[in-house]
Amino acid sequence: MIKITLPDGTIKEYKKGSTPMDVAKSISEGFARNVISAKFNDKTVETSTPLNEDGSLVLYTFNDVEGKKTFWHSSAHVLAQAITSLYPNVKLTIGPAIENGFYYDVDLGENVISDKDFKTIEQKMLEFARGKHEFKMREVSKEDALNLYKSQNNQYKVELIENLTDGEITFCDHSDFTDLCRGGHIPNTGIIKAVKIMSVAGAYWRGDEKNNQLTRVYGISFPKQKMLTEYLALLEEAKKRDHRKLGKELELFTFSAKVGQGLPLWLPKGAALRERLENFLKKAQKKAGYEMVITPHIGQKELYVTSGHYAKYGEDSFQPIHTPKEGEEFLLKPMNCPHHCEIYNHKPYSYKELPKRFAEFGTVYRYEQSGELHGLTRVRGFTQDDAHIFCTPEQLNEEFKSVIDLVLYVFKSLSFENFTTQVSLRDKENSDKYIGSDENWQKAENAILNAVKEKGLDYIVEYGEAAFYGPKLDFMVKDALGRSWQLGTIQVDYNLPERFDLTYKGADNKLHRPVMIHRAPFGSMERFIAVLLEHTAGKFPLWLTPEQVIILPISDKYQKYAEKVLHLLENSEIRALIDDRNEKTGRKIRDAELNKIPFMLIIGEKEEENGTVSVRKQSEGDKGTITTNEFISLLNKEINSTLEQF
Repeated sequence: MIKITLPDGTIKEYKKGSTPMDVAKSISEGFARNVISAKFNDKTVETSTPLNEDGSLVLYTFNDVEGKKTFWHSSAHVLAQAITSLYPNVKLTIGPAIENGFYYDVDLGENVISDKDFKTIEQKMLEFARGKHEFKMREVSKEDALNLYKSQNNQYKVELIENLTDGEITFCDHSDFTDLCRGGHIPNTGIIKAVKIMSVAGAYWRGDEKNNQLTRVYGISFPKQKMLTEYLALLEEAKKRDHRKLGKELELFTFSAKVGQGLPLWLPKGAALRERLENFLKKAQKKAGYEMVITPHIGQKELYVTSGHYAKYGEDSFQPIHTPKEGEEFLLKPMNCPHHCEIYNHKPYSYKELPKRFAEFGTVYRYEQSGELHGLTRVRGFTQDDAHIFCTPEQLNEEFKSVIDLVLYVFKSLSFENFTTQVSLRDKENSDKYIGSDENWQKAENAILNAVKEKGLDYIVEYGEAAFYGPKLDFMVKDALGRSWQLGTIQVDYNLPERFDLTYKGADNKLHRPVMIHRAPFGSMERFIAVLLEHTAGKFPLWLTPEQVIILPISDKYQKYAEKVLHLLENSEIRALIDDRNEKTGRKIRDAELNKIPFMLIIGEKEEENGTVSVRKQSEGDKGTITTNEFISLLNKEINSTLEQF
């Protein structure tokens, strides 16, 4: 017998050689029907893999991230089978699962796949899927594996196998198709019920432009047709919400080829939007004891060598700026933290003066590859709502929890209510990626884990996702379309204080090292606004929207009364404007709806006589007639209910 530990801590005994599917069936036949993959002792296994030792088992369905990954990886095999069937001389390379679906890179030789071929490939995939063929793994010797692919003249698979050793080479078979594969498959092809080929693109073998260009076929699949239909509908909605499209329509930002790729230009409405976000956070930060600082956009290269950022980001940074002075080099700053360390270092501190909380909306620069740039979500110059807290080790726990409170306040105020937290720790296998001692890393990791537990946060742990100088707590926000985004982040750092020789005088009159907390509730202003745009479809919270009210006089006769209403609104710090175009009221209403203006005030003869306004709310229609002062009270109440005091 072997002992199997389940995720809830339950330990059950099974006969040696039992499979993950046997375990699933012992839990529930209904549950077992939905199980498609498993992990045993943190290693992905087939649901049919015999278990011959004690261990921990996790069973996954399509609703789990790991389940989807296995489902889509298996679907990539079926895609490769379909392409091989339709294009017999094709050479297969690799086909992984990705965040949404899968792809397979193929060398088609003289053949070409275009969108008109998608339907044929989909039909062939479903034909193979309906055969309910089991996925079976088998170990193959290096010699036999090389002989197979050399006989097929497939130099790509040969290259992959040459980098492997005997004992670690496995093939996956289903139907009459076989492929080099490490494993992790659904029980059989019949579970795949719906398939869609999404696109084709060019891709260099192993990402090197010196190598052959391949054809990358992207696809997605589901265990139910309904899921595919819903996904495609979601994609259409995502197109409507694309922040690049909305940013142009709402006149928030633009890009210029003359200025440079990845360098956004903020238009007046967008600049005002950013300013409101900044002021919102500055107000909360001031109450939390932060002090605003300003640092330059460049720094001497040596500054970033000291911090470790040059070693980390040097290749992704803009080239050094050489001055007329021999040997003098500056860099566009990739991060704000080295500058803040030097601000702390400008004078000695006593433990009584800590914590020091320095905040800055600091613009940083990284030379992202042009193919990776995407609207505001991936740019070359971006502004972080950065702050660094320098505190004693005894203050760390409370300071970290206070930052969590600030991040939660930001999310609540902007209606980001669906989120999880990720504790990002060091890679267990590769410590070379990080700076600092094991002792300091252990203290930092424990500090984060203790804080999230005390705050009762729903969190997961991810190894290998830490910053190079310390572990972090990342906030993963789900938007209105169910997509996950990493926004706010908090990091604990014992290492930069050592690198910059930061000290404070303790109660014992000796010098001690402060601990450093890095934090950015927004993350970057550009990325945050992009996510906010798509989350809200451009309908920002009332307190944030560029124009809160538009006044629509039904004719020129009521222009003076419209101006009187405008004056009253502006005196109450409500952002408003008058649409005095020579257009019909219906057209003005439609345009106001398209421009996402929350409230419209229609003004005519009755409104002027009674000193009232006829209120219309965006997407909701008429809300009745009230006095201007009553309307002002209504707006302020709505704003204040959202912006509770921090």
